[in-house]
Amino acid sequence: MRLTELVGKEIINLYDGARLGVVGDSDLTIDADSGQVQSIILPRRPHLLNMWAERQHMVIPWEAVKKVGSEVIVVELDHTTPRFR
Repeated sequence: MRLTELVGKEIINLYDGARLGVVGDSDLTIDADSGQVQSIILPRRPHLLNMWAERQHMVIPWEAVKKVGSEVIVVELDHTTPRFR
């Protein structure tokens, strides 16, 4: 699959149904030797009450990706999966 085929797809968490973001607003970490995607990095959306807080990023390991569909990417992240850095 090409990167351009991922751009624009919404990322949905299977665990709780949350809409996490869109590929295109995100970064990908890619293994330089194999060319395989290691993770998706989404910018954290600021909340109105917390606009000045330090911006963190949500890191979704590629192993959490369960399905890449025509419009969405389904991931499975539960509350025990460290997601912010």
